[in-house]
Amino acid sequence: MTVVVVTGGTRGIGHGLVREFLARKCSVVYCGRSLESVAAAFPGSGPELRGVVADVTDRDAVRALWDEAVAAYGPVDIWINNAGVSTARRPLWDLPPAELDQVVDVNLRGVAHASAVVLAAMRAQGHGALWNMEGFGSGNQKAAGLTAYGATKRAVTYLTDALAKELGKDSPVTVAHLSPGMVVTDLLSRDYTPEEFAKAKKIFNILADRVETVTPWLADRVLAGVPNGGRVAWLTTPKAFGRFATAAFRKRDLFA
Repeated sequence: MTVVVVTGGTRGIGHGLVREFLARKCSVVYCGRSLESVAAAFPGSGPELRGVVADVTDRDAVRALWDEAVAAYGPVDIWINNAGVSTARRPLWDLPPAELDQVVDVNLRGVAHASAVVLAAMRAQGHGALWNMEGFGSGNQKAAGLTAYGATKRAVTYLTDALAKELGKDSPVTVAHLSPGMVVTDLLSRDYTPEEFAKAKKIFNILADRVETVTPWLADRVLAGVPNGGRVAWLTTPKAFGRFATAAFRKRDLFA
């Protein structure tokens, strides 16, 4: 049975991935930042699912998460660094220092620490696939109010490519990019004024998708695997162009 760990699995894309891996008969371990969020995410879950409280910015906590997964189900086959946060949509100079620190800590430091722990452990066991979650900024996109978030995601893309280089072409352990595209979660719609959201909603309804649409596809591709340094991407450039080209004929309201 495939053993999967998903960080940040209590909500959003992470929650959807946990659900889909379970549906595919995997043993799944997920983490969240509080006991309350972990307990509420999957009430009444079965024996092939385990929730753990873990701070991904703490290397010792990540190592403990790995150890708990191995103790429960055996060697970890797939680890997804999904945990992430965003900031208020403000210019960098107006952003509270604590918010800037948090987004860098979780989105970049957390992924780097987890990658170090996981790749060392996977190399020791002789196999495994690490996936790092991309987001807005990974493809060099830029938008006002998303400077800190986008910078961290751009850095994660570099980090993933560099780790693949360090592992080498013929490594039995791989690292890859997981790109869900634009997904309707609390991170997508945060901090808009009503007027701003009315404008943004038009684009969201063209390019975005719901969690339950994207995550089954992502789970299947992750289980199929890609070569070291590869990428699984839901919203490709051709798909985005196609959606804009047909937007007049496709009436969607993802927020209804």
